[in-house]
Amino acid sequence: MNTPAPQRVAVTDQAAELIRRLVEQHGHVMFHQSGGCCDGSAPMCYPHGEFRTGVNDVHLGDLEVEGVAEGVEVWMSGPQFEYWRHTHLTIDVVSGRGSGFSLEAPEGVRFLLRSRLLTSEELAGLET
Repeated sequence: MNTPAPQRVAVTDQAAELIRRLVEQHGHVMFHQSGGCCDGSAPMCYPHGEFRTGVNDVHLGDLEVEGVAEGVEVWMSGPQFEYWRHTHLTIDVVSGRGSGFSLEAPEGVRFLLRSRLLTSEELAGLET
């Protein structure tokens, strides 16, 4: 029996619906979590390729969103990843205006991260 590989990131149904709308408007998108204060503590959604990741950024994985042809890359700054490396992150969406730089800002909603600790089995699977 094959167990699916553990993942670091997931997306709620509500966030997936918003991602589908953003892809229709802007094309392929990506997320980056900087870990800064204020809006930097929220995952920011950009047109793919318009945010340049750096050598210290960590690729957490690709979200598979039904109706979106390509995986949606999720990145995190290296220093932030050091704090969050033991967590599973789920991208969600809530009412309220977020950053003007993130694609969802004009929609009157904002993306946010929900987290839980990874199990020891998940951690072992991610480290192999």
